[in-house]
Amino acid sequence: MAVQTPTQSTKIARVGSARPGGPIRWIRAHIVPLGAGAALLYMFLPIFVVVAFSFNRPNGRYNDKWVRFSTNAWQHPCAVSGMCSGLKLSLTIGLIATVVSVILGTLVAFALGRYRFRGRSATNLLIFMPMATPEVVMGSSLLALFVMLRVQSGTMTILIAHIMFCLSFVVVTVKARIAALDPRLEQAAMDLYANERVTFWKITFPLVLPGIVAAALLAFSLSFDDFIITYFNSGATVTFPIFVWGAANHGTPPQINVVGATMFLVSLVVVIVGQVSSSRRRKKA
Repeated sequence: MAVQTPTQSTKIARVGSARPGGPIRWIRAHIVPLGAGAALLYMFLPIFVVVAFSFNRPNGRYNDKWVRFSTNAWQHPCAVSGMCSGLKLSLTIGLIATVVSVILGTLVAFALGRYRFRGRSATNLLIFMPMATPEVVMGSSLLALFVMLRVQSGTMTILIAHIMFCLSFVVVTVKARIAALDPRLEQAAMDLYANERVTFWKITFPLVLPGIVAAALLAFSLSFDDFIITYFNSGATVTFPIFVWGAANHGTPPQINVVGATMFLVSLVVVIVGQVSSSRRRKKA
């Protein structure tokens, strides 16, 4: 019987590894990372375009063709009349709507997640209705309500509308965090002679805090970039999304891209800081 030498075995292994099925097997083994990378590229491609065109120096009004590199838009972000005032108004409304909706939504989430009361199921259903209702329907319905009550459209009506539709998202987000809590941690704290108030502030609230922060970020994002509901209830008030819509009819200055790029970078920094902080806490634990 013939015996293969080590050199022949190595040649056979090389020939086997170079079979046509090798790349196919590699693709099958990495199909999930490849798909995730393609999905991320698809989602972030418009953001890359926004960031790139914030450094463009267009010849005319429209910033849709690359002409030459320039930092003029970053150096003079308020050169476009009315943009910074609309941006300031959107930031103010977003912050107020976030604070109010987070406070009210957290209270509602604790009530729905921890207590049993009459009408609880109906309340859960009503919480989802603003999320499921199309924004056109909600915006026109709110406009009809304000007109019927003879409320002048403006900053106050925008704020009321934003708090209304942000509240549902806050309740759902915080409630999911409350449902994931381990009740044995609170029971252990009470076994160590902690009363209900100390248990809440030392155990429950720190555990729910990540969900509250996530709900706050979501509410601010929804309020800041909302256009449809704001357009119906703004009257003569111009927020940043309404300014962008109006500017698109006459030209798109690169300063708009500067604001978009800045918001993206700020969000990215917040997410990175949160991930680093959570990883450090897990290492210490």
